[in-house]
Amino acid sequence: MLQDVHPQALRIAGMLRARGETIAVADGATGGLIAASLLTVPGALDFFVGGGVVYSLRARDVLFDLPRDAYKGMRGASEEYAMLQARAIRENFRANWGIAESGSVGGSSHPSGAPAGRSVVAVTGPHGEWTHLTETGSDDRIANMDRFTRAALAHLEAVLTP
Repeated sequence: MLQDVHPQALRIAGMLRARGETIAVADGATGGLIAASLLTVPGALDFFVGGGVVYSLRARDVLFDLPRDAYKGMRGASEEYAMLQARAIRENFRANWGIAESGSVGGSSHPSGAPAGRSVVAVTGPHGEWTHLTETGSDDRIANMDRFTRAALAHLEAVLTP
């Protein structure tokens, strides 16, 4: 999978480097694959400032450093939830861009009740905020992780493309 998305990661890195911009990543159901994809680029330190896998409430609390009431009324795997995380990761890592993915990959029930095969990616940057919903309708955990990562990278690339 990483080999397949490497050309896309190179294009994303090229756009960020050309602008002198940085990105921070909050992987959810993608399990670190968004970050790993970007880190396939040699010298990624030029544009990648950090991030983490947000797979538990503890990880969420530590990585985003937001009060619990910031999430009041939100459900995981929603545009609102993913955008809150994209904003927080961007701010906490002092990056130009933040990307966050929240989803339900399947194989077990999601704490918020989100259906398996649903992912929302949010991107926030100097010129705005964007979200993208992916729904596979599948309970295939591994295939969904792959599909969600590819969708997140495609969305990021589209947002960054002039």
